[in-house]
Amino acid sequence: MELSKINRVFFVGIGGIGMSAIARYFAKRGQLVSGYDKTRTKLTAALEDEGITITYVDELSALPEAFILNAEDTLVVYTPAIPKDAEILKHFRNNGFSLKKRSEVLGIISKGMFCIGVAGTHGKTTTSSIIAHILKDTGYDCTAFLGGITSNYNSNVLFGDNNVMVVEADEYDRSFLTLHPDIAVITSMDADHLDIYGDKSHLEESFRLYAGQIKTGGSLYAHEGLPLENSISYAASSTAQARAENLRVEGSKFVFDYHDDSYSIPDISLMLPGKHNVENTTVAIAIALQLGIDAGKVKQAVANFKGVKRRFEYIFDNGRQIYIDDYAHHPEELKACFDAVRQLYPDKKLTVIFQPHLFTRTRDFAGEFASVLSTADELLLLEIYPARELPLEGINAAYLLDKISLKNKRVCEKDFVLQYVKDTRPELILTVGAGDIDTIIDPLKNTLQNA
Repeated sequence: MELSKINRVFFVGIGGIGMSAIARYFAKRGQLVSGYDKTRTKLTAALEDEGITITYVDELSALPEAFILNAEDTLVVYTPAIPKDAEILKHFRNNGFSLKKRSEVLGIISKGMFCIGVAGTHGKTTTSSIIAHILKDTGYDCTAFLGGITSNYNSNVLFGDNNVMVVEADEYDRSFLTLHPDIAVITSMDADHLDIYGDKSHLEESFRLYAGQIKTGGSLYAHEGLPLENSISYAASSTAQARAENLRVEGSKFVFDYHDDSYSIPDISLMLPGKHNVENTTVAIAIALQLGIDAGKVKQAVANFKGVKRRFEYIFDNGRQIYIDDYAHHPEELKACFDAVRQLYPDKKLTVIFQPHLFTRTRDFAGEFASVLSTADELLLLEIYPARELPLEGINAAYLLDKISLKNKRVCEKDFVLQYVKDTRPELILTVGAGDIDTIIDPLKNTLQNA
C-alpha cells in the first residue's frame, strides 16, 4: 500500500504508545484518523483533543460511518494486543480492508527515507529519543517515531522537513524485521519475550537478522560485548570504539568525556542519571558526529535533553522527600535504575513500589527479579499486570515475593500504597513497572504535596 493512496486510517488499539505516534503522523498528513481502544487514558484523551475520534466500545455500531465501507483507500492498523475475535477487527477482515501491524506501517513510511533504527531489549526508547533530540536541537532535523513521550517536545512523534527518520525498532513478535535502516543501533540482547522466542538463542538470531537488513553502505552500532559482527562498539569503557570516559556525578547530573578515533568532547553534562543513560547518549553522539553535525552543537543538545516520561522521571522533590518513576520491567532495567538511584542518593532509604508485567516474564525471570528487588530497603509489590496474557497457575505476586530475601516486603493493592506513603512518609520513593502502575503517579504526587 502506498502512502499517497491512503485517505482514511483506523487504529485498533490506538492507545498504545507506538500506535498513537503513527496515528498522530497520519493526522498531521491530513488523512481522516479514528480508532478503538478498550479504555480511555491520558494518551487517548490527548488524541481526542487533537481531533481524533476514538471509540471504547467493541461494536460495529460504534464505528464512524466513514469506516463502514471505503475499503479500497482505507488502512487499518492493529496491534496483536487486541483479541483476534474483536468485533471491530472481524468487520475489517471480512470486508476487504487492508490490515497492517504497526511495524509494517513503519516499514511503509520509512521506504525512501534515511532511516536510523534503534533496537534492543531495553534502552531503545531513551536512545532513539536522544538521537532525535540532537538532530532536532542542532537544526539537522528529522521525523521520529518514539516509544515514549519526550519531555522536551511532550510527544512521541516528531515531524521534520528533511528525509531523515528515527524509529524505535521493536523486537517483540520480530516486528523490527520490517525495517531496512541506513544506521542501526542495538543497545542490548538480554533474554526477554521468551513466550515468543522460546529461548535466548532465537532472540539473538532475530537481532542478527535485523542487523543483516541494514542498507548497503550503512552502519551498525552495537553495545560493547554483544555477539554481532561488523559493528561499531560503544560503551562507558576505555576499549569501545565510541566511548564515555571519566564518568562522574556533579550535583544531580552525570558528566563524562566522549572519545572516538576522530573526536574528543570533554565535560558533557547529562540530566539523565546512570551509566546506562551515559551509554545511550554515547551512541547518539557517535551517530550525530557521523552525520557531520558540529561537536559543540551536539554537546549543547545533550545538555538540554530533559528525558522521556516514565524513564527516571522526577515526580516530586521537596528536599525532604523524593519520588522518581521509571518504566523498568525487566531485571536488567531494574538493576540499572536501582544503581542510578543509589549513585545519586547513597544515604537515603529506598522504598520501591513494583508492578510485575506479564505472567510469563515473572515466571521466566523470577530469580533475577528477586535478586534485584532484594537490594531495596523496602518493597511494596503489586499484583502482576497481565497485559495480553491469561493467568498462569501458581504465578502471582506472592510467588515472586516468596523468593525475595528482603525482610521489609509485602504484596498490596494500590489503595494501600497511597495510605502507606501518607502514614510513613518515605524519604525516597521509586515506582517501577510497565503495566497500569502509572495510574497511581498523580495520586502519589498529590499525597506527598499535601503531607
